[in-house]
Formats: sequence, structure tokens, C-alpha cells
Amino acid sequence: MSDRSFPWCAITLVCALIPRVANSEGNSTATTRVTTVPTHSGHPALLDYEVELQTIFKHDDGKFLWFHPRVAAIPGVGQEHTPAVIMTLQKHLRVDDHFSGLHVMRTDDLGRVWSEPELKSELDWVREGNIDVAVVDVTPGWHSRHSKLIAVGAQVRYNQMGQQLEDIPLAYRTAYTVFDPKTRCWTEWRRLEIPKDKNFSFALSACAQWLVEPDGSVLLPFYHGKNARTPWSATVVRCQFDGDCLQYQQPGAMLTLSTGRGFAEPSMTRFQDRYFLTIRSNSKAYVTVSDDGLNYQRPRPWTFDDGQELGSYNTQQHWLTHSDGLFLCYTRRGAKNDHILRHRAPLFIAQVDPQRLKIIRSSERILVPERGAGLGNFGAATINEKESWVTVGEFVYNDESRQRGADGSVFVARVIWSQPNRLSHGTAR
Repeated sequence: MSDRSFPWCAITLVCALIPRVANSEGNSTATTRVTTVPTHSGHPALLDYEVELQTIFKHDDGKFLWFHPRVAAIPGVGQEHTPAVIMTLQKHLRVDDHFSGLHVMRTDDLGRVWSEPELKSELDWVREGNIDVAVVDVTPGWHSRHSKLIAVGAQVRYNQMGQQLEDIPLAYRTAYTVFDPKTRCWTEWRRLEIPKDKNFSFALSACAQWLVEPDGSVLLPFYHGKNARTPWSATVVRCQFDGDCLQYQQPGAMLTLSTGRGFAEPSMTRFQDRYFLTIRSNSKAYVTVSDDGLNYQRPRPWTFDDGQELGSYNTQQHWLTHSDGLFLCYTRRGAKNDHILRHRAPLFIAQVDPQRLKIIRSSERILVPERGAGLGNFGAATINEKESWVTVGEFVYNDESRQRGADGSVFVARVIWSQPNRLSHGTAR
């Protein structure tokens, strides 16, 4: 790791229902308290929490922006036996979906000081003739049984103009790397080998929250199809991990959608002994539930508890899971945000009614405010029994974004729970 670090300074802003971050020149923190409000009969009690919004650094030089920041906690190896937190992130190189190799940051004091982004040679592009092979859309996670961190993403191929190619069979694959906190070493990227199946010729576990089961097996949500052009399906796959290699074991039931591009970027969690899957599609977001993690009910569109459609579309959603409540993080229409591409800001959080599979409208809050930039490519993770973090970078795509206040900030929205999260030891992501 580089000796240079990124400190942050705190500017506290106490807000009512919708917190906003002061547009300061330095790094900042904004805080809002969310308190329990009455709910009508049948709803779960709402869980109290506070939100502290940190800007850990800013970058907007017109050459690249930081994208897909996602974190995973390594228990007990930070200062004073707190978790160390690893962040993975990549440069967006100003061509659509053209990303650098994977960079890594680390904090050992719960985010007060971060190392600067470092490109590990093992995680960089691999050159094949005039083709650059990268792994993008990466999500890291902790495997407690083997005390290793696994980062899973999508292998893609770029020409020299930064365009993605489907120039060979199985051009789009799922790949992973393993980090050993004892040696602080990463493995080179490895492809997850999948049995030959025409419906998995294009097969990605990408931008996906995944789970480690109590027996040590890994559940990976995939979107997949015959190629990159036909409508995709969603399937959860059980894999085995021996501390070094991730091996495909068993696929679940295939979930299909024939319209648009089909299903994409599913993310999963486990809550009260059931498994929940949120899924992206072109026109709306979907949700479904399973008793075994592999076989799911037919997906239904996400709605609020009053029956109105959520309004999230063509981007990802992610879970925050607490032992006393299930939460969804998302972007949506209808927030005075028509000037934002695909309505990808602000970034919201709301509690889920796990029985009815609906968003409790009265619980909706803004995690990261809209400042003229997109916030659709984000991560969400449990850090310890006190905190969960949502991480995102501002996608500054024109001067209008800058005029509205966007400056390429990379944010950590720290959700600080009022009650200890009993799922904090690797069972909630």
C-alpha cells in the first residue's frame, strides 16, 4: 500500500427527513437521524438508524472518474480489533462501460483515513494480442470459514478504442480473485468454470451481492443467456470454496423475462431464514423470495406498500440486512430528478416488508443527495454490528452536472444502527 493517505474532515449537518450534503471544498460528513414512526397493522416495526455521509476523496479531471466503489470488512484486523475495510474500485475511462484494472483502498480505522487507490498488477488488464481483458463490476466479500476475501466480477474484452467485444466464444465470463489478509496478497484473476450450456454462453455474476452459507458454500446470482444480445435470465448458482478456488456446483431455477434485455444484475440476501433477490430490468426493478436460495418464486415488480410502482429501472438495487430489519437501496423516478440520466440520483434507502415484498413508503430516506450526477453504480455491505456502508461515486457526465454541484466525489454513506446487528459476522452483505 502507498504511504500517502486520504484523511477526511467532518462538517456535521443535522437534517429533517431529507438530508443534503454541503458543497464544501474539503471532505465532509453529513448526519441525519431516522426515528421510528407508527406503521399500520401488519407492517414490521421500523428500525432506527443514523446516516453519516462521508466524502473520502474527489476526482474530476476530464480523463476518468472513479466507478463501482464497493467494500468488504475483514473482522478484527484493524486498529483496536475493529474490522479493516477493503474497497475495490475502477476508473471509468470516458467510453461507455470502459474500465481500468481493479484498484484497491484500505482503512484500518473505520474510514477516518484511507490509503490511496492502488492498482495491483494481479488485478490489472491482461493483454491478448491487441485485446485488453479486464474484470469489471466487482463485488468483494468475506469468507469467514477460510478467512479469505473473495472479489467476484465480469470478465470483458476491449479493443483499443475501449469497445467491448464478443469476438470469441465465452467472451463474457465470471472471474474472481482471492485476497489473503495474512500475506496481503491477491491472486491473479481466475475464471469460474461452468459446465457447457448454451444458456450460459454469456454468464456474469456482476454488480451482485452474494452470500456465504453456514456450510461455507457460496451463492452467486448470475444473469446469463446465449449471447450478449438476447434477453437474459437470472439464476442463483451454488459454488464451493476451499480457501483458494471457487468451483461451480449446482444451479438453481432459471428466472426469465422476454422483454427488453431480460433480467440483469441480480443481488441477494438472507433474512429470517429466507432468501431475497432484487433484479434489474430495462423498464422496472423486480423482487422475489426463496426458501432454499436456489429456487425462487416468479419475480414481481417492486412496489411501495400503497401499491404504486417503485419507479426504479435500468439500474441496480442492493440490500442492507440487519437482524431486525431488511432494507433496499435504490434510485427511482419521481424525485424531481428528470435531468438525471435514467433517474440515477438521489440514492434512497427504505425498509422492506419481507412478507408482502413491498417498500414501506414512510421509511424512505435519501442516503446520498442528487447534485447533478448519476449514482446508480454503487455497493452496500455490513461492516460490523454497529454499521453498514453504502458506497458510490458521482458520474459527472457534463458541465451541467458540475454546475449543480457534482465534483466526482466518492461517498461512504454510513448507516449507524440503533440496535446491534446480530448478522454482522459474515451472514449479511
